[in-house]
Amino acid sequence: MKRLLTFFFFCSFLLLLIQAQPVHQIKGTVIDKNSRQPLEFINVTVIGLNKGGVTNAEGHFTIEQVPPGIYRLQATAIGYKSVTTPEYILSTRNLNISIEMEENLTELEGITVTASPFRRDLESPVSLRIIGLQEIEKSPGANRDISRIVQSYPGVAFSPIGYRNDLIVRGGSPSENRFYLDGIEIPNINHFSTQGASGGPVGILNADLIREVNFYTGAFPTDKGNALSSVLDFKLRDGDMERNSLKATLGASEVSLASNGHIGEKTSYLVSVRQSYLQFLFDMLDLPFLPTFTDVQFKLKTRFDKQNELTILGLGGIDNMRLNTKADSEDNEYILSYLPKIKQETFTLGSVYRHYAGAHVQSIVVSHSYLNNRNTKYRQNDESVPDNLMLRLRSTEQETKFRFENKSSIRNWKINLGVNLDYSQYSNTTFQKIYTNQAQIFDYHTYLDILRWGIFGTVNYSSMDERFTASLGLRADANNYSSAMKSLSDQLSPRISLSYQLTDHWFVSGNAGLYYQLPPYTALGFKNNHGAYANKYNLRYMKVSQESLGVSWRKGDTFEVSIEGFYKDYDKIPLSVVDGIPLACKGNDYGVIGNELLTSTAQGRSYGAEILVKWLIAKKLNLASSFTLFKSEYRNNKESEYIASAWDNRYIFNLRGTYNLPHLWSVGMKVSCIGGAPYTPYDEEKSSLVSAWDAQGKAYYDYSRYNKERLPAFAQVDIRVDKTFYLKHCMLGFYLDLQNITVSKLKQQDVLMSTGVIDNPEAPADSQHYRMKRIKQSSGTLLPTLGITFEY
Repeated sequence: MKRLLTFFFFCSFLLLLIQAQPVHQIKGTVIDKNSRQPLEFINVTVIGLNKGGVTNAEGHFTIEQVPPGIYRLQATAIGYKSVTTPEYILSTRNLNISIEMEENLTELEGITVTASPFRRDLESPVSLRIIGLQEIEKSPGANRDISRIVQSYPGVAFSPIGYRNDLIVRGGSPSENRFYLDGIEIPNINHFSTQGASGGPVGILNADLIREVNFYTGAFPTDKGNALSSVLDFKLRDGDMERNSLKATLGASEVSLASNGHIGEKTSYLVSVRQSYLQFLFDMLDLPFLPTFTDVQFKLKTRFDKQNELTILGLGGIDNMRLNTKADSEDNEYILSYLPKIKQETFTLGSVYRHYAGAHVQSIVVSHSYLNNRNTKYRQNDESVPDNLMLRLRSTEQETKFRFENKSSIRNWKINLGVNLDYSQYSNTTFQKIYTNQAQIFDYHTYLDILRWGIFGTVNYSSMDERFTASLGLRADANNYSSAMKSLSDQLSPRISLSYQLTDHWFVSGNAGLYYQLPPYTALGFKNNHGAYANKYNLRYMKVSQESLGVSWRKGDTFEVSIEGFYKDYDKIPLSVVDGIPLACKGNDYGVIGNELLTSTAQGRSYGAEILVKWLIAKKLNLASSFTLFKSEYRNNKESEYIASAWDNRYIFNLRGTYNLPHLWSVGMKVSCIGGAPYTPYDEEKSSLVSAWDAQGKAYYDYSRYNKERLPAFAQVDIRVDKTFYLKHCMLGFYLDLQNITVSKLKQQDVLMSTGVIDNPEAPADSQHYRMKRIKQSSGTLLPTLGITFEY
């Protein structure tokens, strides 16, 4: 009887919560983008609801009786271009936003230009995807991790093994991506990053602070340099200027606490702290490594007056990855034999000052980033014997960056001009046992400081009716590392973009450009045993020429189909002298890449076609499907033949959707398929040598047969269910995320492993061989996650 009463009261309480769902106001201000003055008689409506408001003489508007949810707003008025805002979350309090509008010069000609959620960018009319809050909050299988969310988009491969967030875009390596946070460059967006590349098991950014993400897979803006494959530009929310609030989230791998509000009448703030429990999840899954992390993120924004504002933000993380020696199953034995212990600390602190002077906006961006990376590995993980030491790496990277730019709007023209100056410091103390033709020990210390400088500019033109747009940009970079990199003229990066609206529904757009990227500091600072910088006269800026052509068809503001073809031509890619493969084919594992002898002779190409279908129904449906067919190839030099790169999966398919049900329920599903990656067979003779195996604790690849074999294709299905309860002043949300509900298994190359038994102990030490064994390798398990969110 007591159980029955308890159940009755629980159901009654849930029913009360549903019935007591509150409503709120959406308030805000509409201003002229150039003059910063308030605009009167602007119609502001909530897309998907039959609700709206009109601004008064101070530019203020209020929309009453709006239930909680995720919304876009649209602002319209005679004489101004219609504006569709990014997505906003209306949760436990009234929403207060600011909308900027531009004067419509075509009004006198009787031409009406309407806004659309499928936005076009003049500088990047192709290869740009805008990720909103609906996708960030509720994407199945992503657990609100941006690195996993973008894996649903065209051209982005995902790693079905290894529990990693490597970003592999259009056949490029994980090291070819760049990340920006409100205009401030951050070196990496993942915990436990691979130094010299990127990736890691979990993202470092708290999704609670993100407004939207601009994801460029090509046609990069000129003010965002040093990228070859992609740019992720994160836009953070502004703090609430009316009320302070708290939000707690229990996610897949961490617990977080975030606060949002204001300090005084001119300054808003956002702050979050997260602590992981990922080590418990990995221990339950019997994985051989146990990562833990702590991170903090904040944003302060002060509006001194209508013309001047200052944003200060920070991002930091502390990572510690221990080895789970209790997970000593045969499947984990191989990973435990070579994976090092990893400790990292990283932070970025930056500020953006903006001055609005009518049609001109000046920005000054200053930031400092720091990475401290420590890797340690003992043979058989036995630290009691000093001679067992295989690797001790202590490395730091620091970057201080300055950028000034001026953006001007003159009728149909937009001009952006700027300069940047960066100062970088890199230090590395390494003890490492390696084996080439014989066992060797590298024991060196290096300190490197590099001054980098660059200039950039873009001229954008839009016709009066905005049917035709054109963009012409130029960027140039140089540094003082070597005489081969000192001249700006050697790294000229021109680019052009064109777009034309053929009819009311059809658009055709294209881009061509040349892009440069500096090799990683691990490569620039590598020293040989004679104490000389081994790569100083061999390395150049990496470069890629990219061309994209796309056609899209839109049906109103709800449906879009786009087809885009791309071609990437790589040159001056660093080649590993020891392994005889491009450095770009490494980087999807933990540790460090680039700290070896290299030469800039490798070349590559990647080409293919992408199809994207998006169907949006406000408050109901967010559906997207993409298919990419491509090839990614590299060669060691101009005389060599092209061979498949490590990222040549050939095809990628994704279908992702979220549907909002009554009573604040939502369900989502994601289907992912990817072609089999190529792989290189092991060199059994070399791997079995006692001196070779003891040097690195894992098998060696036979690079004479590089990527001659291929793994089978892989597919998985993820499902997510969300339920939210609202009271007057708080919100309680639950979600259940089931990754790989099909329990799909990915077969990998059988691991070649030493048994520890020497077959010929009577032979000389350099000729002794271990008896080897092979271990079947396949991965894939159902991974359930229960998430809880509380906001007050």
